Amino acid sequence: MNKRAERARRYGRVAVLMGGWSGEREISLASGQAVLQSLLRSGVDAVPIDLTTERARSLDLLGFDRAFIALHGEGGEDGTLQGCLDIAGVPYTGSGVLGSALGMDKLACKRLWAGTNLPSAPYRLLSRDFDPEAVADALGLPLIVKPSRGGSSQGLTRVEAAAELQAAYGEACRQPGTVFAEQWIVGREFTVTILDNQPLPVIQIETPGHFYDYHAKYEADTTRYLCPPPLDSAALIELQTLALSAFAAVDGYGWGRVDLLQDAHGENYLIEVNTVPGMTAHSLVPKAAAQAGIDFDELCLRILETSFRSPERGADGGA
Repeated sequence: MNKRAERARRYGRVAVLMGGWSGEREISLASGQAVLQSLLRSGVDAVPIDLTTERARSLDLLGFDRAFIALHGEGGEDGTLQGCLDIAGVPYTGSGVLGSALGMDKLACKRLWAGTNLPSAPYRLLSRDFDPEAVADALGLPLIVKPSRGGSSQGLTRVEAAAELQAAYGEACRQPGTVFAEQWIVGREFTVTILDNQPLPVIQIETPGHFYDYHAKYEADTTRYLCPPPLDSAALIELQTLALSAFAAVDGYGWGRVDLLQDAHGENYLIEVNTVPGMTAHSLVPKAAAQAGIDFDELCLRILETSFRSPERGADGGA
């Protein structure tokens, strides 16, 4: 028996939870299937569970030793599933209830980061009767409109003129959460994967479009990923350190991803935290892991290891 198979035995029977009911369902299914096949290759007794709303109402994980959460977005990444698993006494991968709930809400993150002197772009809340001209004057143009709880860049709109704000607001309202406008940062976009609460190599994202939207993430072949980016070691360490601070501030645990922007003057700004990042062929976490010499199967096992210990579940992960 090889070492990976020996490790697999200690995990017991693993439920790979995927699907869900958010706008990221199809991506979650792809992530879940990739994780499932990887765990099976490693000899893990892994079982797929497509968690539709109907299945969630009667979810019974009796006989499972732990769960690998591959649900993105509402229901799977916002603390809801984590709370259910805590009540059921089933250890699971990644962040607990608090870290998941905070990480899912971009506005909550911005407020928390502001209180801990971590940088993010200036913003304004939008309500049904907001004044477009006032928002444009406060933040400048262009700007970006976001839903606080949407995922995979769904509901995001770059706004070039104040007259476009109402339509952008309506688009964002289709996603869950509060809607806000954020100052557009001209510069470069980076992402830092966190694994075992340590940063992996930084990835710079280059896309022909205005920003890293749904098409650029999952459909386009023109998006470029630079790993390592053309930065000196001090700048790379600064990005990794900021990502770790942002992740810790929201009570993130085990693994995740932090997205950042850097303006033309080299100032860094936090965008968001992902506590259940994508694990598809297009996803950033496997790319960063590969750069660190961690293949996909080892990555999945390392993520599964996070179910053994967390601040909420004690030293043995509840097993």
